[in-house]
Formats: sequence, structure tokens, C-alpha cells
Amino acid sequence: MAVKPRDQRLLGAHTSTEGGVAAAPARAAEIGATAMQIFTKTPNQWREPNLDPALAAAFREALAANGVRAVVAHDSYLINLASPDDALRARSAASFTAELERCRALGIPYVVSHPGNYMDDRAAGLARNAQAYGECLERVPGVGLLIEGTAGPGTALGSTFEELRALRDGMPAAVRERVGFCLDTAHLHAAGYEVARDTPGVFDRFDREVGLALLKCLHLNDSKADLGSHLDRHQLIGEGTIGPGAFRAIMRDPRLAGVIMIIETPKGSDPARNDRRMLTRLRAYGRSHTGRRPRVPSKE
Repeated sequence: MAVKPRDQRLLGAHTSTEGGVAAAPARAAEIGATAMQIFTKTPNQWREPNLDPALAAAFREALAANGVRAVVAHDSYLINLASPDDALRARSAASFTAELERCRALGIPYVVSHPGNYMDDRAAGLARNAQAYGECLERVPGVGLLIEGTAGPGTALGSTFEELRALRDGMPAAVRERVGFCLDTAHLHAAGYEVARDTPGVFDRFDREVGLALLKCLHLNDSKADLGSHLDRHQLIGEGTIGPGAFRAIMRDPRLAGVIMIIETPKGSDPARNDRRMLTRLRAYGRSHTGRRPRVPSKE
């Protein structure tokens, strides 16, 4: 049975597309979501599916019928637009372009994308990644890119606000206006940002270095990993090393009220129940919102 949320936040979960993308909006409604994130293809395979126009139309109709007001897609895990390997970078660009094309057909306004792994030289990798993003966006008009901050393992780019800004700045001006950002609380924590201790301060810093107006999506995940560990290990909201205080602060921060918020927390044996429980918890955290800026949260 679908849960009807009382608030107007754009809050939801990464949602399964098993049975086809048109089945996803009903799953989102079942957990009380007003937003969702999906994969438009199997994320760990290179194969690019053909999208039937009838299926795309059914997806758009299902969004409206189920009250899903915001949707983003996440690109393939195999894509590496920063690679020094010309063949891998070209294959990655073809896959990312195909992702943009599917999203245009489905009416999905944004693709969330992890920056790549530079493998050789960080500055060269940043330049390659920015150039490839720009070229792909030039090929497919109308769809926006949200660069996701990473936990920063190994040679992964995008774990600092400076690198996120550099990726956007490295693209042609003609496509740059279509580029925003997605931050993940677990990634921020793993990258060394004090999101658990000083949540408002982290967003203050992002505003100074990048600009909060460019923050279009938040992935709300607690973490199994330690601060600064560079390990991407998601945990249930309020039950990890970040703790409930940070999520209370986020849900009560008026600056973030219009940002799409997506959970990617462990789904266990009953995905709908666990996702519904996490969204209910987040909404409860936000109910004391007074319009005032939150204080630095405690871990309790």
C-alpha cells in the first residue's frame, strides 16, 4: 500500500527498475517517496539497452500517476572519463552519452555521475574528465549533469570541493550551466569533512568554494566507515559513525529544503520496509524545523 507523505520535500530512495523502468514510480509511491533515483541500465555491464518509445511514455505517465515529483538517474559504475587509456575513455564516453540520451527520452532532467580514476597524474585526469563530460553534454542537449563527490579511494577524483569545482570550471561555458553537484553524506565523512560534528559548517564551506545554488541532489547515507577513511560503506540513517545529529541538521536546514534527497541505505531482506522506515525517520528529524539555521549537531 502506498504511503502518502504529508510534507512537500523531494525525498526518496534509489529505486529498483526490475520489470522495466515504468515499474519504478509505483515502488517509490509504496515507500512514501516524492523523489527517486534509478539506473536506466544494468550499472556493471557495458551493454546499452534500446529504449522503446512506448516504455519511455509509460515511465513518464507512471511518474505523474504516483506523485513522484523529482527523478534522477545514476550512470554506470564502469564509466571512467578520467582514464589515460584512450580506448577505455572512448568506451566510457559512448556509455555516458547513451545514458544522457536515455534520460532525455525518459524525461529525467539529471544524471548523477562519479568522477573517474586518473591512474597517472591527478591534474591530467581532471582535465581529461572535464573535457569528456563537456563533449558528451554537447552531443545531447537538454539533460543536466550532477557530479557526485566521492569518498576518494585510490586515484578517484572528486573527493574535495576544490576538485568538484575544477571539473565544472574545466568544461566549455556553453554546457557549464547544465552542470551541478550531488553530495553524499557518507562520502563527505569518508573524505574527511566533519559532517558529523559540524554539519552546517560543511555546507558553509561548500557554499564558499562551489556555491549552494549548484547543489541539486543529496545522497543521505550514514556510514560504517571512520572519518577520513576514504571507504564508501553505507549504513542505516542514524545508526553509523555519522549519527543522527547530522541528519537532523540537514532536514532542518532551510537552505537545503529544495534539494532532491535520496537514500542509498542498506535494503536488507525487505527493501520496501527498510526504505519506508528510513524516510519516516528522516521526516521525523525534520519536524522541528523553525526556519532558523540549525546549531552544530551533537552525536546523540
